[in-house]
Amino acid sequence: MGWRRATASAATAVLLAGAAAAEPLLDGGLYAVTARLELPHLERYAVARTRMVCVAAEPAPGTLPLPVLSGNMPFAGCAAQGILRDGDRLGYDIVCAGRDAARARADYRLGPAGFSGRIAMVMGAKNMIMTEVQSGRKLGACAMPLARGIA
Repeated sequence: MGWRRATASAATAVLLAGAAAAEPLLDGGLYAVTARLELPHLERYAVARTRMVCVAAEPAPGTLPLPVLSGNMPFAGCAAQGILRDGDRLGYDIVCAGRDAARARADYRLGPAGFSGRIAMVMGAKNMIMTEVQSGRKLGACAMPLARGIA
């Protein structure tokens, strides 16, 4: 029985070593991110806005890899769970604390010069899904390496 435990430990060590050598979650840097909020039956009235966002290659625990940019959104104190990167795809759930808290699902396609994605959001106890559509173009390095968020 001891050999099974040793084999399992060795396999775990190999997986962890492979994970440590894996590529970063995102290509960190300064991005020009254009976002628009789509509401059911009002897509043609959506206004796109572009903001500069400093993105970390590895997001800090308890933060979102890419921020929700729509105004008046309750996702500032929320965390990403179930982050999964599969090739050029990145997806995660946005989970907020509280009984009737907002929740969302983010799905992105990553490229060498930017990304595009959709965040399907449900606000608290509401029964309506809003979608934030984003496209980001990498501009270069962040002016302040530790800065994150919207400039």
